[in-house]
Amino acid sequence: MQEGFKALNLNRDNILKIMGLILFTVLLYAGLQNTKLFADALRYLFGLMAPFVIGGCIAFVLNVPMRFFETKLFSRLKPAKGKRAGKAKRIFSLILTLVVVGGVIAIMLFLIVPELYQSFSAIGREMSYARVRIPQLLDEATALLPMFESEIASIKDSFLNVDWKAIGSMLMEFFRNGNILSNTVSIATSVVSGFANAIIGIVFAIYILLQKENLGRQFRRLFYAFLPEKQVDRFLMVCGLTSSSFNSFLSGQCLEAFILGMMFFVSMSVFQMPYALVIAVLIGITALIPIFGAFIGCIVGAFLILIVSPIKALWFIVLFLVLQQIEGNVIYPRVVGSSVGLPSIWVLAAVTLGASLGGVLGILFAIPVFSVIYTLLRTDVRARIRERGIAEGKIK
Repeated sequence: MQEGFKALNLNRDNILKIMGLILFTVLLYAGLQNTKLFADALRYLFGLMAPFVIGGCIAFVLNVPMRFFETKLFSRLKPAKGKRAGKAKRIFSLILTLVVVGGVIAIMLFLIVPELYQSFSAIGREMSYARVRIPQLLDEATALLPMFESEIASIKDSFLNVDWKAIGSMLMEFFRNGNILSNTVSIATSVVSGFANAIIGIVFAIYILLQKENLGRQFRRLFYAFLPEKQVDRFLMVCGLTSSSFNSFLSGQCLEAFILGMMFFVSMSVFQMPYALVIAVLIGITALIPIFGAFIGCIVGAFLILIVSPIKALWFIVLFLVLQQIEGNVIYPRVVGSSVGLPSIWVLAAVTLGASLGGVLGILFAIPVFSVIYTLLRTDVRARIRERGIAEGKIK
């Protein structure tokens, strides 16, 4: 019997691995058999952890400019001069980061929101004017194109026979009898909950940024105390690589969005298109979503210009397509791809696959994740080739 156990190599580590595998199998089976209960439990846990997840994401994003201020702007305040100098550098960097980020958001809202309000007000005025103007335009079209007189007359009759009062009554009936009150309460509850989570997340993010070294040290102690050293070393190496890739991606994405926004502002100013500054800022913001984000800004921008001049809106779309080709094929792969160490072809592949799997969030996470996988795979491939003693000439 003992020889049988020895043959199976049932030592303490293997027994723990087998028990863990059995436990995982049982939990997986229970989850598949009770999918609704399992989904509700995950939703409940995510609701509990939402403020901390939000805080972690905010801290990760703010850490990029904060680290720049801390290492470049306040580099003269060396920690060697005392703990107070190090703490002062950290606090000043955090305050400056919050001021800069908050100021950028406030300026963008100040530029975009009034213009959107004016545009929608103009649309409301144009809609009331269109009821009178459209029949006149159709009459003028009939005079210019007599061969299409019957078709134009049919369009005019259809437009004049629209019962606008009935449409208004239907809308009022919908808002009166629809479940508007409960929806409003639900939306208000979600807004209040989201606002509370955001406030808690911001406080948590500030704590993380002020104590990030201590937190990192505590987690490393925890991992080394309960896990094998080699696995912890490998895990920490992957975490460092992931952090570096995401930081580089955020920096490159912001630089690319700034370049694209400046290109639109300069070109629209040269061609004397309306709302040049607002649309450039809007496209720069939406361009933070890789590859496809600028199209959202294009739709809103074309809509704003359409109110002023349909011809200029058409030329704006042409200008967008030209600049988008330059940005997508030249600027983006070089700026973002080089910042994360990913070749251009893999940047496009990552964005396409991320969009298919996870939409906007998939796009945001695809490039850094691909960068980490690419770097780890490249390192392992090179190590295996060296171990096998394969000559470089065969590879080249």
